[in-house]
Amino acid sequence: MTPQSNFMVLAPIIPEREAELRELLDSMNRGPGQVDPNNSLLPFAEFETLHFARFVILDDKTTEDVRVYGLAPRSYPLYLAFLGDFDGDVNGFLGKLIKRAGKGLGKIFSCCQGFLPDTDLLDWMKQHEAPAIAVYVNWRGRTVRQIREEAALYDALLSHIQKQAASLEGLEPQELHAKLRAFVNAEQSAGRLKLSKEGPTPIGWQIRNLAHMIGFPLAGLLLSPLLLVIAPFYIIALRRLEKSDPVVCPVADQKHSENLSSFEDYDVTNQFSAMGSLKPGLVRLLTTTLVLKTVNYGARHITRPGRLGRIRSIHFARWVFVAGRERMIFCSNYDGSVESYMDDFINKTGFGLNASFSNGIGYPRTNWLVRDGCLDERNYKEYLRRHTLPSQVWYKAYPGLSAVDLERNTRIRRGLEMSSMTNEQAREWVALL
Repeated sequence: MTPQSNFMVLAPIIPEREAELRELLDSMNRGPGQVDPNNSLLPFAEFETLHFARFVILDDKTTEDVRVYGLAPRSYPLYLAFLGDFDGDVNGFLGKLIKRAGKGLGKIFSCCQGFLPDTDLLDWMKQHEAPAIAVYVNWRGRTVRQIREEAALYDALLSHIQKQAASLEGLEPQELHAKLRAFVNAEQSAGRLKLSKEGPTPIGWQIRNLAHMIGFPLAGLLLSPLLLVIAPFYIIALRRLEKSDPVVCPVADQKHSENLSSFEDYDVTNQFSAMGSLKPGLVRLLTTTLVLKTVNYGARHITRPGRLGRIRSIHFARWVFVAGRERMIFCSNYDGSVESYMDDFINKTGFGLNASFSNGIGYPRTNWLVRDGCLDERNYKEYLRRHTLPSQVWYKAYPGLSAVDLERNTRIRRGLEMSSMTNEQAREWVALL
């Protein structure tokens, strides 16, 4: 298995060069929300292990919200974030990225503070790395190559079935499976289809993953006596905060909403970036940290492949602290419209949504951390839209394919790798087609 990795470079923009940076980023697109995968600055299509990537300027318009807590707004620099999700290890990918697109990246990052003509690009990117506190991968181990090969397999099977409809019609599921399996084997032998074998899982990754799987619950067990003593005081403090926390959910600015819409719905998949300030105080910081570390553990070791709770539409997601621990950005790649995306969270995992985001300033008031909150649907959607940022550049390696499509294609391939099936197994497999 080849595990997936991610990176995020976060750097303050030189104010005098913001307009130049925006022009550079715009030049990478065919139009708003429509990247040119072969653009001259960073030809994304040439990186065969890259799933998703984006450039987003973190122009957060909600920093004034801290006034509801009697705090004076701080002046933050305008940041450029460059992030991606890919197969394999970080160092190997960044090395290839710089070798092929170092000149283009240098032009982009020259608009950021601390980047000079003689700056070592790899060192600079590592120095400005913003690690995620929580990450979700839809299907760990499914590579870009596998996705593309399985999509080609699906297309070949559909085409063959249409052409041979007369001879295949009326066959029992087991017979049809045998016929299609023979067809695929012949296509592979002729070199018209390729289904690569899964690579070995890196030993280092296995060790780190095992250590993480054991270490997190073990730390909780060792700290349990202290946690039991602290818990009553923490719960009381959290409930007091929940009862008094102000809600800040005015109607999102119409121009802002229209601008966001101009970047959306050019593919079955969309990008999402949201940023905001955390509620002040140690209780909220500890709650955010513990909840997201738990989310990260569950996404890594507990959830079924292809599902975040009951949600199947998310490909990759991450939560990242910004400006120390005062603000946070959430980035995801999801299928469908933003409206359906918000509805999915409300209806399928509202408790998790509340636990993860209710520590942000202005979020609809929760009850015992996981109740209410997003059930105030109007305020929740206005809150989210206000905090959403447009991605200036967004790339997806397999346009037109949803997460459900990818799972279907994998199940079809696995069925073809079986030399024989029961009639029930064959019936379920044929239904995938």
